[in-house]
Amino acid sequence: MKIFLDTAEVAEIRRAAEAGLIDGVTTNPSLVAKVAGDRDPKELYREICEVVQGPVSAEVVGIDRDTMIEEGRKLAALHEHIVVKLPLTEAGLKACRTLVSEGIRTNVTLCFSVSQALLAAKAGATYVSPFVGRIDDISGEGMQLIHQIRQVYDNYGYDTEILAASLRHPTHVVESMLIGADCATIPPKVLWQLSKHPLTDRGLEQFLADWASLGAEI
Repeated sequence: MKIFLDTAEVAEIRRAAEAGLIDGVTTNPSLVAKVAGDRDPKELYREICEVVQGPVSAEVVGIDRDTMIEEGRKLAALHEHIVVKLPLTEAGLKACRTLVSEGIRTNVTLCFSVSQALLAAKAGATYVSPFVGRIDDISGEGMQLIHQIRQVYDNYGYDTEILAASLRHPTHVVESMLIGADCATIPPKVLWQLSKHPLTDRGLEQFLADWASLGAEI
């Protein structure tokens, strides 16, 4: 499963990329607003694209088809790594079809149902982003949605990749792997939590103590 980092923080992206742990980045208007400040968001997108060697999702902010298409073209022109992120609305699906026909990769986001995921695939989306955590927040079962989309896409041979999103903790990531999501996008905190285990810490502490008792150097 591919791992994308869900952030616009360049330092965090660089930290993960230098360790070879991520395959791409996802952003959204909220994440960009948190870090851009007075900076032109386009420059921030370009910098992110230079740091990570993989897809970088950048989202349109228009709500009608023509504006989304225009913004999508501009975003795609910023860097070859850019994937245009579109909302799962009628206008977003129509914009997706047009942009895909022009060879532009797309990520259809804010997916909360299997029927929506089906339409995203039919519109030719490169990725569809089901929001697991937000479904859990309203007492639904977000992982069940990932499972259902996987089954539908496998049943009918759709190429759209399932990008599990709104993942809140390591268990979400593990469940996404087991279900068969193609990708998972996770915040930096969760990425580093994946490497943690108390038995690892305890074992390392014991190894170091035992070596120190030798009074030797490597």
